[in-house]
Amino acid sequence: MQHKAKLSSLFVCCALGMSTQVFAEDSVFVGHLADMSGPTAFVGKNYADGVRDSLAYINANGGIKGTTLESETIDYAYKVPQAIASYKKWHSRKNMVAMQGWGTADTEALISFVAKDKVPVFSASYSGHLTDPTGKNPHTKKPAPYNFFYGASYSDACRGLVQWAAQDWKDKGGKGKAKFTHIGANHPFPNAPKEACAEYATELGFDVQPAVVVSMKPGDFKAQCLSLKSSGSNYGYIGNLGGSVLSLVKSCNTVGTEIQFMSNIWGGDKNIFSAAGEGIKDYIFPTMTPFWGDDAPGMKLVREISKQSDESGTEERVHHYMRGVCSTFFMKEAMEWAKDNGGITGENIKKGMYVRKNWVPKGLDGVCLPANWTNEDHRGINQVNIYKGNYNGGDISVEKVSQVTLDRREDWLGY
Repeated sequence: MQHKAKLSSLFVCCALGMSTQVFAEDSVFVGHLADMSGPTAFVGKNYADGVRDSLAYINANGGIKGTTLESETIDYAYKVPQAIASYKKWHSRKNMVAMQGWGTADTEALISFVAKDKVPVFSASYSGHLTDPTGKNPHTKKPAPYNFFYGASYSDACRGLVQWAAQDWKDKGGKGKAKFTHIGANHPFPNAPKEACAEYATELGFDVQPAVVVSMKPGDFKAQCLSLKSSGSNYGYIGNLGGSVLSLVKSCNTVGTEIQFMSNIWGGDKNIFSAAGEGIKDYIFPTMTPFWGDDAPGMKLVREISKQSDESGTEERVHHYMRGVCSTFFMKEAMEWAKDNGGITGENIKKGMYVRKNWVPKGLDGVCLPANWTNEDHRGINQVNIYKGNYNGGDISVEKVSQVTLDRREDWLGY
């Protein structure tokens, strides 16, 4: 990646749109946590590029109605203590008004801090635990009034996948109950949708099998694949990402496990298909944006944003990059509302997240799905686009196979 050479130490500071430590007279500070060297760096680098390029593009094009965004990116390597330390530093020393965050464990660990400090966090964690701002659902771990993310929650995405699986089982003439298994590490990220999705799978008539634990790190997973084979599981939800997914697919091919894999949104992209080669077949995964080569109107702006770190405009970005763009531009427009309504403070940015319905940031039509946040429901997106990916003799093909819109059930809020 173009930023890789800069990662000589854990902490990487990047000024955006101007030289480091040069502050505009009218500016606000946005912290940016990223994993570019830890266990989720396989996709973390792509998402971080989307956020950083967007912040740079915003500054290069007038900022927030004239207000410059100061920013610092810290590669916290997916370590929660480093994330908390960075947050506290930014809050105490930089008067941070908003943060672009990353992982589930650190985002959930910061819920109470950001609520107390009134700092909106736009995370790349889509944990359903972040969607209940008031804590009215008994399932909610903690009220999360200052947490936002772009996309369907992990729980809703998994619910969408099991809806697809139920129809797929029917279309293929499956007899009896199909078996469903959650596959992933015992970690907050893959665990986030586990119970919620298993409950919904049961509602839909699946025979839910005991979860199979697979490390987030690459490894030999033949034993886990043999467990899946002996259980007779028909559909497996993969909660991990990157090298772990590749190891799982290869291990299961080796032992002859016949199962329909369905991944979380970080577990399926063209890089996975390229690395897996012919070993990957009919792999199901969700998306929230188009792909780089798609002809959506908003891709024109995405390609201009991409030039902030790739002047040639030739680098093909994966769909994780586009979600970083969407997350940043929703924040941008909430900041613009805040500036017109009392000033760019965390509290006003939060209010700015509630003023629009079916909201798509200007210029990103067809890229960012229409979003609706309210002060009682932070499930901004409840639509899940489901794709199938294949590697055919060097050609990577993805095709849309379904679109699911989830109900905004009260019992699913925060869960």
